[in-house]
Amino acid sequence: MISVNGVTVSFGGYNLFDNISFLINAKDRIGLAGKNGAGKSTMLKILSGHQNPTKGEVSMPKNCKIGYLPQDMIHQHGRSVFEETETAYEEINNLEKRIDEINHQLETRTDYESDAYAKLIEEQSEVYHRLDMLGASNRTEEIEKILKGLGFERKDFSRQTAEFSGGWRMRIELAKLLLQKPDILLLDEPTNHLDIEAIMWLEEFMETFAGAVVLISHDKTFLDNVTTRTIEISNQKIYDYKTNYSHYLELRAERREQQENAAKNQQRIIDQYETLIDKNRAKASKAAFAQSLIKKLDKMERIEVDDEDNQAMYFKFPPPAHSGKLVITAEHAGKKYGEKRIFSDANFIITKGEKIGLVGRNGEGKSTMMKMIAKKVPFEGSIQIGHSVLMGYFEQDQEEKLDTKKTVFETIDELAAGEVRKNIRNLLGSFLFRGDDIDKKVQVLSGGERGRLALCKLLLEPYNLLLMDEPTNHLDIRSKDILKKALIDYEGTVVMVSHDRDFMKGICNRLFEFREGQVKEHLCDIEEFMQLRKVERLNELDLEKKEKVEKKQETVISKQSAVDSTQEAEQKQIRNQLKKVEENISVLENKIKDCDTKLSNADEYQKLMNDTTFFDNYNKLKSDLEKEMEKWEGLSLKLKV
Repeated sequence: MISVNGVTVSFGGYNLFDNISFLINAKDRIGLAGKNGAGKSTMLKILSGHQNPTKGEVSMPKNCKIGYLPQDMIHQHGRSVFEETETAYEEINNLEKRIDEINHQLETRTDYESDAYAKLIEEQSEVYHRLDMLGASNRTEEIEKILKGLGFERKDFSRQTAEFSGGWRMRIELAKLLLQKPDILLLDEPTNHLDIEAIMWLEEFMETFAGAVVLISHDKTFLDNVTTRTIEISNQKIYDYKTNYSHYLELRAERREQQENAAKNQQRIIDQYETLIDKNRAKASKAAFAQSLIKKLDKMERIEVDDEDNQAMYFKFPPPAHSGKLVITAEHAGKKYGEKRIFSDANFIITKGEKIGLVGRNGEGKSTMMKMIAKKVPFEGSIQIGHSVLMGYFEQDQEEKLDTKKTVFETIDELAAGEVRKNIRNLLGSFLFRGDDIDKKVQVLSGGERGRLALCKLLLEPYNLLLMDEPTNHLDIRSKDILKKALIDYEGTVVMVSHDRDFMKGICNRLFEFREGQVKEHLCDIEEFMQLRKVERLNELDLEKKEKVEKKQETVISKQSAVDSTQEAEQKQIRNQLKKVEENISVLENKIKDCDTKLSNADEYQKLMNDTTFFDNYNKLKSDLEKEMEKWEGLSLKLKV
């Protein structure tokens, strides 16, 4: 469907890609892999037409429709959520206008046999087919299904888009893309700002999506569940693996081992050649032999071993200070903002060393509960913090709360004390801040760098309770794995919010679900919980389908009358065309009958023997009659008796 041919991208004399080529086939599910800065987002921009390559080209069919979701985009305001999402149907609106124009012409024109009339009929069929493909007849239902799948409630549909955060507005843009049913979806970190249920819904949507998908994601589970092909960008080249992300990692390790072995073998040969050259170059009798070895060395294509991205933060949490057995005790805890009730009557006990996960859809109160435990907001009921509990709190927007005017070193230096203060440089180095990096102002750091700096602050005290709200935001897969291991090894108590299933797996074995104003405890890990939610979602879908069937039955009479009116107009067109064809058949049959009469008369036949024009006309009349009979047969089949 899309062909990338010899593409090179250069920046200031440096090649990001060098003469790379690959094909994207219909229904492909491709994940782009590679270290940060390898060019994954640039590749999506080139495929979408938002950036041109330095050399080479991207070719695709003329009518190929592309849907592109970048990480950052400009959002439109001034409409409700439903109205903004409905703008995705611009193509449908244009097609419906065209259908009205075609129908008007078919009703008023009488040149049924003309090529122009035939083209109108053909175009009408094509437009109807496209409308059917785009789901024009049930657009309202489709909009509701997509918006609800992405976490919006029906009451949100009428709210202005400006009332929502950037993450929710990104969901609206994703909804618009999915409704447009493009031939290929290009998604750059689509799971950012999605909760677990919305991510699950998106995975299920991808299973039935008819087009191709190329995506970038730091969510390993999402990649494994969606993709069946992985294209790695490394050393300005690409490596194409016909498998998902986890299996690709295994194959890549095998490939690198093979490269290393091949490079070692080649180096041994080179060393041997160079030894022989040194021995024989000075001898007149062996000079030719030495020259031939030099030429072989010059022609030898050196085996390159792919650069391994070893850049990853490394740390472990300091041993926690001793605390009492009961760490957090909540009794009848609740929260509301103004008239809006978030949740109520939460009761639970968290004991020393437990690792608890808070799960549920966005807006149900997970981050609010974290703020309540940290005493950042007022609330109903009581939340008691246990004896000698020293709390470290990583907020969801922690990186945004850093003082942007300070340097990396100053940010840590002002909080460090005791032995930690002597090892600030080593500590920052373990979070990839090395050399001149520690003198950078916070304001120039990327989102990932700020996230790492915010995590670094948690190591400055021997906390025995960690509250971690979305700690993996902006972290790549390797950094997430290292943070995960540090939390597994951590001996203190952890309460975390995360929408990354792979990250939570192996850490949390007790979950608190925030749903419909209640907090429910689950004594299971994230995988078992997701299976439970999947079953519940299927039951909810069955109930929704039943309600929709009942609503359709209520409105079927009014809809049927509209359908009957449309069908009657179509039948009228067919009857008019049949009448015209029958008239043509009658005329042709009479002309052929006259010719047959002449040919049956011996005198006439002798006169016509040399008249080629007569016989050409005679054969054309028969051919025209055959075509008209075929038209008549086709129209008769369409006519409802």
